[in-house]
Amino acid sequence: MTHGAAISARSDHEPRSVQSYARLAGILGLISVVAGGFGEGYVPTVMLVAGDAAATAQRILGQESLFRWGFAGFLVESLCDATLTMAFWVLVRPVHRNLAMLMVVLRIISTCGFAAAQVFHFGALTTLRTAPSLAALPPGQAEALAYLLLRIGGFGGALFSTFYGVANVLFGGLLYRSRLVPRAFGVAMVITGVAFALRTFLLILAPRYASVLLLATAPLAIIPLIAWLLVKGVDEEAWRRAERAA
Repeated sequence: MTHGAAISARSDHEPRSVQSYARLAGILGLISVVAGGFGEGYVPTVMLVAGDAAATAQRILGQESLFRWGFAGFLVESLCDATLTMAFWVLVRPVHRNLAMLMVVLRIISTCGFAAAQVFHFGALTTLRTAPSLAALPPGQAEALAYLLLRIGGFGGALFSTFYGVANVLFGGLLYRSRLVPRAFGVAMVITGVAFALRTFLLILAPRYASVLLLATAPLAIIPLIAWLLVKGVDEEAWRRAERAA
């Protein structure tokens, strides 16, 4: 096979492969949204009673299975996000390889940082379960410590949202340039990325203004993109043009 024929054969094969990566991204994104919504969204709101350590401890011990399933949901989400990062890289790497790699690095840092914060979250259950055997802890102190661990875990996860936000800005910009999907998706990803990064800095510098509504931009951007990747995939010709230009 000549060099030209080899390039042609590769060009014919890769778009089909890219389409499969687009479908993979859609599937992983869907699983991630469901598992993350359960593990990060629903379960913590059920367990945490703001300002009441004793009631929080009672809920955790009374619904231990739900607490554990919530953490399992986070693990599933993390596994999906790591693989999703790879799929996103395949889709946008022809546009700008270095920026695509930076997006990968930032997303992985975000996932690892959030995982470290979740150790504190799960540590609340461990603290409450082992408290009866720790005579050094006076009554009520274990509940207070567990409550503090939950709050630290939540705040730690929010801090690492900065990396996730900047990664989304890069990914959205690359999507916009690639024309693999309608450009509105790229714009939406940039907006949600800015919102995530902004909220983290507000949590540090001006907590009273760090509205959770800033995080509401995420489902508005991500869910439609996931649906598009599942149903429509990507524009193979646009990916082929970007690959040739690269």
